[in-house]
Amino acid sequence: MLPPLLFSTIEVTRQAFHRTALSFAIVNLKPLVPGHVLVCPTRPVPRLTDLTPAELAALMLSVQRVGRAVERAYAADALTFACQDGRAAGQTVPHVHFHVLPRKAQGDRFAGDDVYPALERAEGELAPARTHEPLRVDAEEDRQPRALEEMEREARWLAGFVEGEGGSSTGA
Repeated sequence: MLPPLLFSTIEVTRQAFHRTALSFAIVNLKPLVPGHVLVCPTRPVPRLTDLTPAELAALMLSVQRVGRAVERAYAADALTFACQDGRAAGQTVPHVHFHVLPRKAQGDRFAGDDVYPALERAEGELAPARTHEPLRVDAEEDRQPRALEEMEREARWLAGFVEGEGGSSTGA
């Protein structure tokens, strides 16, 4: 039995679709675009510089692998990767994480760099929670928090795409 996954203090095992010894990927509670996911190191540390070289390498390999899988799964033309490293950069959950967003040349919700202010607002909606409390979110008109069951379904579906990338995955 694998140990539970924590995103800071938030238990996210059921939202995970990719897992290695040193990293994992989860679907997003309030995605900015379909397929917006997070890739995190297994050890919850607040800053990129807190990672060991092995953790950083594993994290970046997972970002790459998950990015390819998400791009394929959502028929995207490109990807946006973002990491807010520290409170002053907009990070509100003190656990290193990369946002991976599939982007489309036609029909994308955002034009080019317009996604970054939205990411900053979205990051501000999350607050560290104790494991027994629900994640707190603001009520942004078009992005409501998703039900756990919906996130689990997406995680199981995405796990198949990551497996196709040659990596271990889990729909735990």
